[in-house]
Amino acid sequence: MKISNLPIDAPYNEGQRAWLNGFFSGMQAHMSQSAGASSSTDSRKITILYGSQTGSAESVAIDAGAIAKTYGLTPSVKSMDEVDSSALAGFEYLLIVTSTYGEGEMPDNAQMLWDSVCAEGMPSLGSVKYSVLALGDTSYDLFCQAGIDWDNKLAELGATRIYDRVNCDVDYEEPAQAWISSVIPLIAGGSGVSNAEAEVGGSNKPEYHRKNPFPAKLLVNRLLTDASSSKETRHYEISIVGSGLSYEAGDALCVVPTNCPTLVADVIKALNCNPDQEVTVNGDLIKLGDALQNQFEIKTPSKEFIEELATRSGNQELNGIITDKERLSDYLWGRDTLDLLLQNPIAEFTSAEFVSLLKPLQHRAYSISSSGKQYPETVHLTVASVRYDGFGRNHKGVCSTFLADLVDGETPVRTFFTPNKVFRVPDDNSLPMIMVGPGTGIAPFRAFLQERDFRKANGKNWLFFGDRNAATDYIYRDELEAYQASGLLTHLDLAFSRDQEAKIYVQDRMIEKGAELFQWLEQGGYFFVCGDAYRMAKDVDQALHNVIAQHGKLSDQQAIDYVNQLKKDKRYVRDVY
Repeated sequence: MKISNLPIDAPYNEGQRAWLNGFFSGMQAHMSQSAGASSSTDSRKITILYGSQTGSAESVAIDAGAIAKTYGLTPSVKSMDEVDSSALAGFEYLLIVTSTYGEGEMPDNAQMLWDSVCAEGMPSLGSVKYSVLALGDTSYDLFCQAGIDWDNKLAELGATRIYDRVNCDVDYEEPAQAWISSVIPLIAGGSGVSNAEAEVGGSNKPEYHRKNPFPAKLLVNRLLTDASSSKETRHYEISIVGSGLSYEAGDALCVVPTNCPTLVADVIKALNCNPDQEVTVNGDLIKLGDALQNQFEIKTPSKEFIEELATRSGNQELNGIITDKERLSDYLWGRDTLDLLLQNPIAEFTSAEFVSLLKPLQHRAYSISSSGKQYPETVHLTVASVRYDGFGRNHKGVCSTFLADLVDGETPVRTFFTPNKVFRVPDDNSLPMIMVGPGTGIAPFRAFLQERDFRKANGKNWLFFGDRNAATDYIYRDELEAYQASGLLTHLDLAFSRDQEAKIYVQDRMIEKGAELFQWLEQGGYFFVCGDAYRMAKDVDQALHNVIAQHGKLSDQQAIDYVNQLKKDKRYVRDVY
């Protein structure tokens, strides 16, 4: 399952922490001069709140807290769902670190506090001094919207902005470090640090990380769906032997792909350029063909490219909708960069101009479908290959078809892990788990069941799974039925939407089994969701509220409060994209 809509919220890995540690070496001279910092700073408290969907905002916040300690400050680092809005007025210094989820939405752990802050009667925050670090992705229209909203709301409530908000794109390490290294000394009033070796990263840093991915070996590439299916879902097993890396069920594996050689050649042909012509990339001269295959995102058009194309082409339709987000989105649906070049041949670009309008080629993150305890030397992935016809061409997903078509036993798969500290099997082996994961959303729950099996956990397990057709799309059927027969999988509820006239989805099965589902929640059960954020996850969330209201005999508001408490207790957790 590809986590394609959770940008910039993969956790700070140890390599990035190592890079951040470089900050400390630059402070050595300043430290030696400030050993006698004023004792008044020692009692200066700073609250650092993070809104994080899968971990990176949390990691940045933790690192900011560690640096604050070196300046003699007293930091308190908390998830936004651990704080009541009434407490905000009591904070003297407040730092907000938040990612943006979906289309400009707050991360799950930030939503309750945000709703409360926006409610009528929120008191003035006139005594609060604050700054915001926003993590986002410029490929989305509402870039860093959650951070922007927090920045504006705090100012609206009377708080004083002591340092301008910093918006971070995909490569967020440098701007995040710059923000930390500016705002923390500002709060400390120029006081120095007392301990250069702050607790950031530690000494046991793995050799492989985002800046230095491990060249893993693909062992298994197996088609899961039937050959007659309308989908192509594949099972991969990737060796991490020799990496020194480990992972937990619930983590993600990030894969650094290369672009399809055919697509690269077609783009160069559309540009009327020479693949051997050299372009400058990060100060180095690289052949255009190599740069487009390995360095840049050439499938999804960047905003800068779209705007420049509209200007150079004089395309009236495109120019007429360039500022209309909804109409532009509809226009771009299914189109990639090559489509736009082919449909607007009058717009000419030199190789250097074209490269300057591209974004760097990024890794893709996939939920791991194996338990690191059962499979310490391999990582399993469950990936749907993206293929479709449109505008007279065959289109392919960058990373899904890189794995499916381009990788063989000799091709290194550049990988690294991103932990998801919240999306975890409960520590208490006796507690029930309810898992909702249609399609490739089953990936982490296959790992969860393996984890429970390895632990010999006695807690009940319930899986809601489905897809289009049972005959062609019932992936991992033998494994699931074996788990059911052994008793590990207490309940297996299936929803194959197109096997009958009236479509049935996982949320319908939840409603049907609502009474028992509510009982499991009352018994301390955990509720996990993985899959599509825009439709499935929202429908499942509504079904959950309905089940709780009906079977708990609660009002709508009481059901909302019940679900919010589940979220606060980390018993309702989502890995959605």
